[in-house]
Amino acid sequence: MTLPDTPLSPAAADRTFQVDLRGLVDLLSHHLYSSPRVYLRELMQNAVDALTARRRLEPAAPADAFGIRLYADGSVVRVEDDGVGLTEADVHTFLATIGRSSKRAEKIAEQRGDFIGQFGIGLLSCFLVADEIHVLSRSAGHPDAPAVEWRGRGDGSYTVRTLPASARPRPGTTVTLTPRADAGEWTRPAQVHALARHFGSLLRHPVTFDDGTGGQGAPVNPEAAPWTRTYPTPGARSRALAAYGEEVLGFTPLDTIELDLPAVGLKGIACVLPEAVPAGRRHGHRVHVKGMLLSEQAEEILPEWAFFVRCVVDAESLRPTASRESLYEDDTLAAVRDALAERLRGWIARAAASDPDLLSRFLQAHHLAVKSLAVHDDEILRMLLPWLPFETTDGHSTLDEFARTHRTVLVTSSVEEFRQVAAIASAAGLGVVNGGYTYDRELVHRLPEIRPEVSVADLDPATLTAHLDPVDRDTELAAAAYLAQARDALAIFDCDVALRTFQPAHAPALLVDSREARHERTRSQLAREQDGGLWGDILGALRQEAPRAQLILNQLNPLVRTAVAIDEPELARTSAEALYGQAAMLSRRPLRPAESSLINRSFLDLLAHALRKDS
Repeated sequence: MTLPDTPLSPAAADRTFQVDLRGLVDLLSHHLYSSPRVYLRELMQNAVDALTARRRLEPAAPADAFGIRLYADGSVVRVEDDGVGLTEADVHTFLATIGRSSKRAEKIAEQRGDFIGQFGIGLLSCFLVADEIHVLSRSAGHPDAPAVEWRGRGDGSYTVRTLPASARPRPGTTVTLTPRADAGEWTRPAQVHALARHFGSLLRHPVTFDDGTGGQGAPVNPEAAPWTRTYPTPGARSRALAAYGEEVLGFTPLDTIELDLPAVGLKGIACVLPEAVPAGRRHGHRVHVKGMLLSEQAEEILPEWAFFVRCVVDAESLRPTASRESLYEDDTLAAVRDALAERLRGWIARAAASDPDLLSRFLQAHHLAVKSLAVHDDEILRMLLPWLPFETTDGHSTLDEFARTHRTVLVTSSVEEFRQVAAIASAAGLGVVNGGYTYDRELVHRLPEIRPEVSVADLDPATLTAHLDPVDRDTELAAAAYLAQARDALAIFDCDVALRTFQPAHAPALLVDSREARHERTRSQLAREQDGGLWGDILGALRQEAPRAQLILNQLNPLVRTAVAIDEPELARTSAEALYGQAAMLSRRPLRPAESSLINRSFLDLLAHALRKDS
């Protein structure tokens, strides 16, 4: 079968995307930039890039020959620079085109290493505070070219015209904004000056600010970064860096660590916080790129374990994100992070080797951060593990001090287990470390790597009970009836009852029960309740012999000696329940509902018995 010929449709005409500039500005303000204040940073950044290009043209010019001048009087905001300037062709390429690539733009992009800006959208940020941007520029690279005026409006339209050279006698660029009424918060003279200092305090080019009152322009960055200056002595340098850290970060550093990575042109300081910070909380760091402040909250510059410092750095080769408010995660940033981590490790090593007082103050505040580092860093482990503080049966002590007294170190797996046994173990001469805190158990088990003469083992109930003295046969026989009634009363908790003697004598009973044992008993109980079903089969396959808790009564305690002599069955049961409840509360572990009920009931029963006896 032959299909009829279909006439060809006329060729579809190519069309160009239309850009809604107002919509684009709205997108920038809500999703790219954190605040309208970035408009001034973008203008200053463009000016710095222009000065950098001008310096390439005239490398022999004096260091202070080119600068940036800011002006704000409440009605206008103006940024003027002595940079390379623009020709009319440059204006069309860089000011009036968004996102289009050109051969010249690509060539310039290859040379952007000395420039801060990378994205060509910075000027649009000015529409966050103004409806019109006026640019007047004259090229230093083409001295005979006329001055160029560009006016861009928020509706997406713009005009370009050339002007006589007298309109801008010197090369460079002037950008003028007429702020909207709702932008006064960001364009008042005092605010413009504050923002200029905030963003540009470390810029390498001279920057001044004029508020229109007739005075001489105030310097925005009167001094170079403190780490670039020379000082008469190392002590003077150290004090100056600490003073700068306190001024910028708002706290007096415990110590200041100089940072210098020539490969990426990074210099700066890390200030050690004088107080501990919550575990896992990361402070942001002040990161400048070529002098311009990029971010005050750059967490990604250091590894997570380094939450004991805050940094102020200035780098040449770090890559900003599109908003230029954070760092782009790439191989360079990863290498910088690793290198800065090595600088922090080196500082800890130097403090350990030559400044024990500083090390002691540092560990007192930041032992958790060091423990997190020592878990994964063998060098720090060997260097600092003996000096790290731990909670032990001898009180808070370093492992070095503790190991001198206890050649066998026992470690609990949880805080509650330590609290159960601490007093009894101490009286029995056992050396026990609380391994329930983050990193502690793992680190204690590595102590023999540093102190081979010391052995470390987990503390289990059998180890503890083996150090409790048994009672004599006659005492055991006399208490047998009471112990049987106590076991029956506490069977609901899978708890055995034994009679021993141990110190301190004022402790009537010790409840020995591990978290793992409780979990196993809970699983066994669920398996029994679900017997016959799919869930019961699964739990049954996991079932083990459930370990029992032990309530160990202290024969040295007067209350226990009175209790085991009780011959009234109900009162014996009630006293056993009360002793169990008191021991459970002393363990400081969370009480189960049945245990809370038992404590209340036994208290009321004992009270009722006492009242009946008195009446």
